[in-house]
Amino acid sequence: MVTAAEPRLPLPLPTAEARHPRAAAVRHLGPNWYASAMGTAIMATAGAGLPGDVPGLRTVCTAMWALSLALLIALLCARTLHWTHHRDQARAHLLDPAMAPFYGCLAMALLAVGGATLVVGRDWIGTHPAVVLDAVLFTAGTAVGLVAAVAVPYLMVVRHRIEPDQATPVWLLPLVAPMVSAALGPLLVPHLPPGQPRETLLLACVAMFGLSLLATFVMLPMIFARLITAGPLPLVLTPTLFLVLGPLGQSTTAVGKFADFAPGVLPAPYDQGFGVFAVLYGVPVMGFALLWLGLAAALVVRAHRRGMGFAMTWWSFTFPVGTCVTGAEGLARHTGLVAFDWLAVLLYALLVGAWSVAAVRTAHGVVSGELLATPR
Repeated sequence: MVTAAEPRLPLPLPTAEARHPRAAAVRHLGPNWYASAMGTAIMATAGAGLPGDVPGLRTVCTAMWALSLALLIALLCARTLHWTHHRDQARAHLLDPAMAPFYGCLAMALLAVGGATLVVGRDWIGTHPAVVLDAVLFTAGTAVGLVAAVAVPYLMVVRHRIEPDQATPVWLLPLVAPMVSAALGPLLVPHLPPGQPRETLLLACVAMFGLSLLATFVMLPMIFARLITAGPLPLVLTPTLFLVLGPLGQSTTAVGKFADFAPGVLPAPYDQGFGVFAVLYGVPVMGFALLWLGLAAALVVRAHRRGMGFAMTWWSFTFPVGTCVTGAEGLARHTGLVAFDWLAVLLYALLVGAWSVAAVRTAHGVVSGELLATPR
């Protein structure tokens, strides 16, 4: 007796997780993770500019730079795995209005680590290698930042579907990236040939300062209006209120750097005009930054009392506060007021506390697997 053979069903193809088990761990690792490298790098840069000569402080800052560089390399490798093996998730991030703005963090991480390399990293690797590494990271970070500053708002207009009550400070991230370039680009000016190259880079930084500042002026009223009309942010997003400090502190830092490097680079009277602008712009903006710091801190305390748990948004407490430290340090140089020195020290103490908590909780979340698990 002959029986018909049962048809064989095709075996299912192995998933990306089965083919590459290590890639499975980074499926939900988004661009927001670059904030950890940013927050660590600003610890080095801000600490190096504090007044006085604290024994061992520069060594600690250099170690923080080395840690930020290691974090950046690890995250670049992890995100490469993410894009290689989880392109569906990567595309989903781009189409998610809550996640897409975090692509600005990639640019700022490259820029922040590059700037810290030239400020303190040169102590360990030498000036010439530090200049080369910073030039590479600055060029890459600036290019990514300018693309993000256009691409993310474009996606928000044509692909994302956003309600007015969904406005959050996260929207500022791709717009702040060019401001980071503006603040850190002047560090490379003395290492370029005199004349046109130096003047071109410095004025390009001034242009990026204006680009970012005007875009922030457009976006910030929508964020504040959302708070007034719709109430506090969800608990997990409350720490992102500190992101507003980023463009404020970074722009104050930028105008201070323009004033530091303009003499001998720009023709008169513009070379001296930046010194005046650094004070007339920086002092009022720092005042508003302190006002926002008080408001954001009060809302964070409120959220904590209502059960706000740890999330990667806690890294919002680090880099923006660090930019206010560097801004206060610049104002101290250009005004000679001891009050700004004390402000820088107090803000840096806040930064150290915030970084310590975020770093410990992140390390615990990575080891336990909680931070890399599928979002609920």
